[in-house]
Amino acid sequence: HLDLDLAPDLPLVMADRLRIVQVLSNLLSNAARHSPPSTVIRVSAVAKKVHVVITVADEGIGISAERLPHLFRKVSRTETREGRRETTDSGLGLPICKGIVEAHGGRIWAESDGTGLGSRFSFTLPIAEGAGLGEVTPASGTTPQTQKSKEGTRILVVDDDPQALRYIRDTLSRAGLIPIVTADPGETLLLIEEENPHLVLLDLVLPEFDGIDLMKDIQHRAKLPVIFVSGYGKDHIIARAFEQGATDYIVKPFSPTELVARVQAALRRQLEPHSTDPRGPYMLGDLTIDYTERRVTVAGLPVQLTATEYNLLFELSGNAGRVVTHSQLLRKVWGMTSSSDVRVIRTLVKRLRRKLGDDASQPIYIFAERRVGYRMPKGQNPAQETK
Repeated sequence: HLDLDLAPDLPLVMADRLRIVQVLSNLLSNAARHSPPSTVIRVSAVAKKVHVVITVADEGIGISAERLPHLFRKVSRTETREGRRETTDSGLGLPICKGIVEAHGGRIWAESDGTGLGSRFSFTLPIAEGAGLGEVTPASGTTPQTQKSKEGTRILVVDDDPQALRYIRDTLSRAGLIPIVTADPGETLLLIEEENPHLVLLDLVLPEFDGIDLMKDIQHRAKLPVIFVSGYGKDHIIARAFEQGATDYIVKPFSPTELVARVQAALRRQLEPHSTDPRGPYMLGDLTIDYTERRVTVAGLPVQLTATEYNLLFELSGNAGRVVTHSQLLRKVWGMTSSSDVRVIRTLVKRLRRKLGDDASQPIYIFAERRVGYRMPKGQNPAQETK
């Protein structure tokens, strides 16, 4: 028998839904296993200041005072009344619960009035309220509700790690930005529709979702810059993200300064017009770039480019006959200012060359100027021929 006692005004919490379900499942299983079938298990939740306290209470065999301090250890050693020391294997359930709850910034504990008098297991989760977020109200369904702001720069943050979500939320709020946060990637497109954000910060690895596929869905829905935030920092993973159209890629852990700088750079990139405005198509050999239709062909066949690849080609061809430096490309294509990210350009140029059928050893379209930047030859663009 299960009795639920949930306060009607419970606020949203910062939590990984699947992991907290795992905690509740473990605690309910533990209560059922140590209680007679005819008794009641009570689950309650109440908000207290900055967190919500969830309690699972049973009327079972209870816990002795000697065992209480050792419950959340896999192996515990206790001393009996006769003075003997006993070793007990407590299993993995409660230690796993402890690890999950503490990873959320909460704590977990057990209480009992003694053997045969039942037990109570409680844990806390942080309330999803913070500076800049506005009042967070209970959701009518599964979608988080925020006080929508008509003014200010809104940043949608999608990350299933509650600690990362809280860290990013607080960092953006202190910078004067308006974070809209969710741990459920399934809510992303709905939040874009409802909140109309200016930029999306997206975790690469999400439960039941591929971050890159989700980015494509976002970009089909709205022309938004997407910055990946991920613990995976290998070159081939970062390159794949940029190849598919990511605006930037931030590797965890990162400082608040880096996060805000990259977000603001990406936002500036959205607002700045291109440095050049070609008046006609660029043609060089088999390559044609139609700026009006944003269409690229080689020997009459269309070339499928991501938004970032096209922007890179736009900058190079629009400045045909001149070298475009690494720093200029980082600023114009990615909105970055750090020269340490030159490898991002090299990776994208390599992929762009492959799509265009260009050979780095004997280039036709894109030429590298060692340690300086890249250039494209002057083509049959009338605007360039008249300069």
